[in-house]
Order: sequence, then structure tokens, then C-alpha cells
Amino acid sequence: MSVEPARPSPEQFLNLIRRQERGRLKVYLGSSAGVGKTYAMLREGNRLKSQGVDVVVGFVETHGRVETADQILNLEIIAPHEISYRGVTLREMDLAAILARRPTVCLVDELAHTNAPGSKHQKRYQDVEELLRAGVHVITTVNVQHLESLYDEVERITGVKVKERLPDSVLGEADQIVNIDVSAEDLVERLRAGKVYPPERAVRALDNFFTAPNLTRLRELTLTEMAHLIDRRGRRAEADRAPAPITERVMVGLSSKSPNAPALLRKAARLADRLNAPWYAVYIQTPAEDLTKTDAATQRILNKNLELAQQLGGVPMTFRGANVASTMLAFAREYEIRVIVMGRSQRSWLKRMFGGSILDQLTYESTDIDIMVVDV
Repeated sequence: MSVEPARPSPEQFLNLIRRQERGRLKVYLGSSAGVGKTYAMLREGNRLKSQGVDVVVGFVETHGRVETADQILNLEIIAPHEISYRGVTLREMDLAAILARRPTVCLVDELAHTNAPGSKHQKRYQDVEELLRAGVHVITTVNVQHLESLYDEVERITGVKVKERLPDSVLGEADQIVNIDVSAEDLVERLRAGKVYPPERAVRALDNFFTAPNLTRLRELTLTEMAHLIDRRGRRAEADRAPAPITERVMVGLSSKSPNAPALLRKAARLADRLNAPWYAVYIQTPAEDLTKTDAATQRILNKNLELAQQLGGVPMTFRGANVASTMLAFAREYEIRVIVMGRSQRSWLKRMFGGSILDQLTYESTDIDIMVVDV
């Protein structure tokens, strides 16, 4: 018996058209500052220019590094525009000027950067997305600790809360990713030699973020992420050729009182990404959590969590029901969920709120659904 191959859907063909119309995105990814991402990006810009390609510098931060500054000398620079904020003049990439100039390739440093108030977009990656939609190819740089889904892991490793972050999907859509890899020992030597930060700042960095164990673990994270991104790009190319059946769907349940909800959402997002599965962040609204009975501060936290779920690639939804476990299972069966993600620390507050363990109830009643318990 012969099996007829699945036909590509109209949506897949539309995705191919859109990708052809968009500019291409190349990312230099590093484990930390000072590994040489900006230098490598500028060197490529110079090589492209020598081959007759129209290249401009959209924004580059040299951090006073002489070797990096030397790479800019022969490149056209689109002057940044200045924004006055609270008595301070801030320099930001001039998106409008780049779009008006319309180069073939634009070099943009520090993809996760947060723009000054008053800018068109809140984040630089959103500026880059607009350039790509306009057909401008972009080469950019970013460090692994700026990925949203790694926020909790990076804080656990380094003790630092990374403020500037971007959705993992931005890297997931990149056409090329290059890992700039430097050993922890070499990077420490570069810091001591003043090639990364000024001497006084380098001393502080070596005592805090830039310890050898931190740098080694961040390097491991980068290599793991690179392997996954390469695999993901391969799966995307395969999906363009033929539709793949969805075998898994993932959900995570939220309450307005969920502790550690952001950490739980990030773990669910990474799990779903590894499974190549869609995922849902479902707010279970009980009668006790009716909007009329929920204070403004709690509502803001809930909205922020649902917004984070969307940034991480999930589908935020609200389901109402008196019993949390039964409502989660009803949603799971309606949407053909195969995996429910629960946080281990949820057990105590769930038991206090509802007089029993929702995890136990889910485990007992979900004979056709896998329950995954994660530490948060």
C-alpha cells in the first residue's frame, strides 16, 4: 500500500513568500560581553563592503575598545538621533534615517537594548524587525543571558537579574547564527588586560559577574542554545517543505496567586520549544477570583504574567471554573493537550486554597495526559 505524501498548506507557501520579501537576519551570539561579537560583526561589514555590498552602521557601541573602533573607520555610519530624558541626552539608533537610506545591509549592535523613552519602539529588536520587514538585511549581536527563557537560569548561576531581555523567538527566526566562543580563561585575561572594560570596572566585574565558574557555565549555556537553534532551523526548513503533524500540545495553569509564575512560564516555554509544540498559559478564574473581587495590584501581576506568556510564544487564555483541577482537565481535553506543566512549589498554596492537592487530583484523573512537575 502506497502512502501519498502530505501536501504543503497555503499557509506554508505564504510563509515562504513572506520570508523572501523580508530581509535576512544574522546574529553573532556570545556567552558574555568581551568575547568579540561586535568586532566580528564589523569585520564582516568591511568584507561585504569590499565586495561591493551597500553596508551601513546603524548603531555600534565600541565601549572604548580601540580594535573595535578601528573597524568602523571605513564604514558609513548613520548618525544616531539624540533624545533628551530627565536632563540627560541619550543616543539611539535612528530607525527613520536608516529606512530612508535603505541600505542592503545594516549593522546593529546590542539587539536586546532597551530604547530611551520617546523612541518609536520600546526595544531595539523591534527596530530590527521593522528593518527586516522593509527588506533590509541586518547583522546584529547579542549575549545568551539576554534570552527571556533563560532569565531564571542566569540569575541562579550568576546571582544577577538581567534587565534587558528579548523573546527567544527573535533568535528562532534568524537565518544565520554564529557563536563567538572564547574560553573563560582567555576572557578573564582580556578583562585583566583592559580589553573589555576600563581598569576600575574590570576589577569589579572579575569579582562579580565575570568569575571563571560563571563564565564557564554561561559558555555551556551558549553552546547548548546554539545546538538547539540549529536543530530548530532545520525543523523549520523541513516544515516549509511538508507539514508535520502536531503530536504534542503543552499547557500551564495560572492563578492570580501563583507564586513564581514567570519562572514556571519560562520552563513551560522551553519544554514546548524542545517538543516543537504549541503551548497555552491558562488562567483558571475561580468564583473567588472574579474581577470584582480581585484588587488592582493582583490584576496587574496576572496581566503581566499573561503578557510574558505571549512574549515567550505561548497562547494566553482564560478558563472559568469552581474547581481548578477539573477546569484544567476540561481545557486540556478540549484543546487536546498532551502535557500539563506544574510547579513543585505550587503544592502548598494550592492545598491551602482548595483543601487538597491539585497536583494529586490531576495525577489521579488525567490518565490520558502527562503531568510534568518542575522546580520553580
